Amino acid sequence: MKKWSKVLSLSIVLLLVSTLFLGACSNDDGGSSDGSSDSDEKAEVNIFQFKVEVAEKLKEAAKEFESENPNVKVNIETVGGGDDYGAALRAKFQSGQEPVIYNVGGPQDVEDWMDKLEDLSDQPWVDEALDGILAGATVEDKVYALPFAIEGYGFIYNTEIFEAAEIDASSIKDFASLESAVKDLDKKIKDGDLKENYPLLESVFSYPAKETWVSGLHTSNAAFGQQFDSALDSYNAEEVEFKYSDGLKSIIDLQADYSPYADSKGKLNAVDYATQVDEGISLERVAIIQQGNWVYGGIADIDEDVAGKLDILPMPIKGGVEDSIPVGVPMHWAINKNSSDADKEAAKDFLNWLYTSEKGKDYIVNEFLFLPPLKGYEELEAKDPLGQAVKKYSEEGKTIPWVFMGYPTGWGQEALGVEIQKYFAGDVTWEELVENTEVKWKEMR
Repeated sequence: MKKWSKVLSLSIVLLLVSTLFLGACSNDDGGSSDGSSDSDEKAEVNIFQFKVEVAEKLKEAAKEFESENPNVKVNIETVGGGDDYGAALRAKFQSGQEPVIYNVGGPQDVEDWMDKLEDLSDQPWVDEALDGILAGATVEDKVYALPFAIEGYGFIYNTEIFEAAEIDASSIKDFASLESAVKDLDKKIKDGDLKENYPLLESVFSYPAKETWVSGLHTSNAAFGQQFDSALDSYNAEEVEFKYSDGLKSIIDLQADYSPYADSKGKLNAVDYATQVDEGISLERVAIIQQGNWVYGGIADIDEDVAGKLDILPMPIKGGVEDSIPVGVPMHWAINKNSSDADKEAAKDFLNWLYTSEKGKDYIVNEFLFLPPLKGYEELEAKDPLGQAVKKYSEEGKTIPWVFMGYPTGWGQEALGVEIQKYFAGDVTWEELVENTEVKWKEMR
């Protein structure tokens, strides 16, 4: 293991998100550089990134940057959604088509890609970073990547469906109250009480077990985020035990038992992101999904009215914290240290422009709908209801950290996510799932 310079504890997570939303002193441009390239040398920046939701807007931002920097060409390729970005990135490097800018997660990814990471410690945005937010990409006091954003996830629900069902969402503060509300809503759906206003509504939940990042990373984090203080803490763990096994099982079973496939749970293994989001909550076929504030833009593109009705319920784990949501950094921007000097400098200029120039910051908040990881955004507030919900949880201190970035490489998706699929298919018991994945953690670490 490499020596890490900081430990991003839960208290620091709470500090950084509160700093984001309560304001901080900063100059207007967020750094000493405006992101423009002073060199006349031609440069080409190939970006290989995973954020499907911002792909088109990122291309627009790149065009704007090119207009200010005519000697630089920016190319963007996106692999994400239902595709495995990590596997695609490895294949990209193995093919010899190494990108200049690419994405890494937390401490485990940084270790895996260390021989390809440019040291970015001297970049202007480093001094503008919110307290603690660079810890996941910092090794021995050197910063190797720029955080994308701050994100939060939980149970996104349609507020108007809840109102029509006479369910008080504000009373849901633990698993028992969530389960009670779900059962009540399920009965009203099955009895046809909501049919007139919501003719497509067929179930409470849609759970995309095909997307092992949802189950093996995000769902599991609701439990493991309560036994590990940070991604660095999980990264340093040689072995794992399921301290909140019953709570994790309950939150998974709840989503399965009140889905369209309650009587044939193996079918959940074919449910993907598009089924859950685009064809589910966006069309009001379901009332609740486990996702984060990143889904807002895609839902708004399908039905802006539906997107405006959304809010986030807590993600309760019995026996642990039950009134909070996981909040953290989804991914980082890294620069390939083996790229040419001209391309690396242009890449640094682009990232600095995107996160610290006035035009760039407008893209970050108003086009990408990101909650920014840097100071200097005090005049730019989240406008969408899901971003506002994450802000509210953060200001109230009702957050738990994202620790899945410290899982052993592949464990969350290839071990736990696959075991959850086997569980739904009836091929393993929950006890066998726990035993198998505890063994896998130790082997994969």
